Amino acid sequence: MSPSVAPPLLPPLRRLLGQPGLQLRLLTAEADLPAGALDQPVDWVHSSDLPDPTPFLSASQMLLTTGRQFTSDTTTDAFYTGYVERLADLGIACLGFGTEVVRDGTPDPLVAACLARGIPLVEVPYGTPFIAVARAAGDLVAELRFARDTWTLAAQRAISLAALRPDGLSATLSELSRQLGHWVALFDPSGALDRVFPRDAFTGASSSRGSLDRAQHEAGRMLRRGQRASLTVDDGDETLNLQTLGRRDQLRGVLALGGRVPLDPAGQEVVTSVIALAGLALEQNTALGRARGHLRSGLLHALLGGQVGLARTISAELWGAFPVEPVRVAVTDPSPERLDALTEFLELRVEERGGNLFYARMGGSVVLCLDSGAGPLLDDLVGFGLHVGVSDPAEYRSLPRALAQARQALDRAHEGEPAIVAFDLISRQGVLAFLARTDASEVGRAALAPLSDHDAAHGTSLMATLRVWLEQNGQFGPAAEVLGVHRHTVRARIGQAEQLLGRDLGTFHARADIWAALLATGDIPD
Repeated sequence: MSPSVAPPLLPPLRRLLGQPGLQLRLLTAEADLPAGALDQPVDWVHSSDLPDPTPFLSASQMLLTTGRQFTSDTTTDAFYTGYVERLADLGIACLGFGTEVVRDGTPDPLVAACLARGIPLVEVPYGTPFIAVARAAGDLVAELRFARDTWTLAAQRAISLAALRPDGLSATLSELSRQLGHWVALFDPSGALDRVFPRDAFTGASSSRGSLDRAQHEAGRMLRRGQRASLTVDDGDETLNLQTLGRRDQLRGVLALGGRVPLDPAGQEVVTSVIALAGLALEQNTALGRARGHLRSGLLHALLGGQVGLARTISAELWGAFPVEPVRVAVTDPSPERLDALTEFLELRVEERGGNLFYARMGGSVVLCLDSGAGPLLDDLVGFGLHVGVSDPAEYRSLPRALAQARQALDRAHEGEPAIVAFDLISRQGVLAFLARTDASEVGRAALAPLSDHDAAHGTSLMATLRVWLEQNGQFGPAAEVLGVHRHTVRARIGQAEQLLGRDLGTFHARADIWAALLATGDIPD
């Protein structure tokens, strides 16, 4: 990568000291100063002869003094040391001493104190007014500001031109990476890595994916919150910048950048323009996706109507072959604000799975046709916080029946936390168990009310006796053993229950009806 790096925001001290005409002389040798001491930025030049000028200074400034505060007979090495300590603690970039105004030369104790704290000390000759130093610093700041504005415009122009290429989004992100000297990654609505630039950023034995993995982790958290957000993360040697794309509750992904040098305001401005372009591109893709979604819905209705051949032909031209029969049908019903995000996620999975998945919207639901290896994909749907119902394996000609099974399984899934419920679970529990879960609970309570009311009024246990008796296939002896009473007691209680219910429990129909009522009221676990 050959980045077009933005000019610095402020001039480095080294450049100010090297300005022709100022004749500034460094008294503290660079070799004796901390590394990079002459490369720190200078944002202003201030002059003061106060013994403690720090209340009027800020970090990264250059202080000029004529040394008037050092002429007293009481000035000691400790005074020089304290003076420099205060400046160093504040973080000034440099101290300049103007000679031949108050005294000739720079005091040796001042030089020693500056060396001890690593502060560059320069001598300003009598012929160089302090205002000339300040003006030179101001000119450098203005020059750099103009250069930065020029760079920003050039970078935005290059990125705008890249957006006009056939694959505008990829070209835009690639150009952003080149301009900033950072790697750039785009994560899709599910948090999966969509693309990264430069393409070889994380290849080779010496490359580490640690920063990219950290960015993906943070991107996933931002997407799950479903709100627009930005985040800056210090990841050891690199600084990561992440920004969501899209509107709240309709996030299209996350743009992430990483580099050893944090983004400055000029770089942030370029990134902001790219976020706008990327957001527009993804919105356009979403609009196209909606049109494709309408076509998918039409194909699903064709399948349900028995026009399997027509649906296969159209799908093969647009997305590839349908999943191989037998297929399972899965149904989920996301909230309206999550519907677009889910369909975008599924569209990406269609591209990845190559004919192993077909999906379409049907009203507020999403219907999927899946092959036998779709378990991980269904787990991803639960990760979206969705309830999922899945049918038994079926041929396409039996798709309406499979869809009905999936919807029944979805109804069962909604009884608990987001999860996958397969129809074969319902079929194993039996027809009565399913019927009892519809709207039969009130009917069941009404049918059993004579027993429950009698038990409550007289302290009897007719309901419990009836349940155990039915569980023991209407046999008095085994029921008596479970209840710990004599079989004649069980027989008497069942007879009393028959009188209260007005039913002959010796018939299969009556027993089945009471069993269903017990299931409906929850008195018998599944």
